[in-house]
Amino acid sequence: MEEIIRIPQERIGVLIGPKGSVKRKLETQTKTKIEVDSHEGEVILTGDGEEFFKAMDVIKGIARGFSPKRAFTLLKDDYLLKIIDITEFTGKNPSAQKAKKGRVIGRDGKAREEIERRTHCLISVYGKTVAIIGLAGEIDAAEEAVKLLLLGAKHDTMEQFLSGGRRERFEL
Repeated sequence: MEEIIRIPQERIGVLIGPKGSVKRKLETQTKTKIEVDSHEGEVILTGDGEEFFKAMDVIKGIARGFSPKRAFTLLKDDYLLKIIDITEFTGKNPSAQKAKKGRVIGRDGKAREEIERRTHCLISVYGKTVAIIGLAGEIDAAEEAVKLLLLGAKHDTMEQFLSGGRRERFEL
């Protein structure tokens, strides 16, 4: 199988790593071949089976702002990557996108940290996306908490949701 994955220009160096170490480690652990076109921001991934899809998720995770160490969590069994497009909640308005990103991050990163702590997931807010890495059984709660904030719910409401106090409606 072969897949072309576009990644932001400023994340190419992170994917390659010092002297190619991250790229090489990913290729070795997933039995894949990775070619990087740094001018176009394209990564050509070649491989087979489950390892191919895991490698693709690691590359997407790095592209969405995760450190290689955090993105490599996706190589473990039952870990998934979910990417939420902020523009689905804001449209093309850059100031609205910035505001929504700020809501997910919270003051001094507290909201993001709280979601990570309570769901045991990893969260990266980068560009126009919020990316989540987590176990299959836990990632849905993190995704729902992020979506609550993107829809305008209060941080207290999100925390109450994560505590198990799910409501039919949430406070704006």
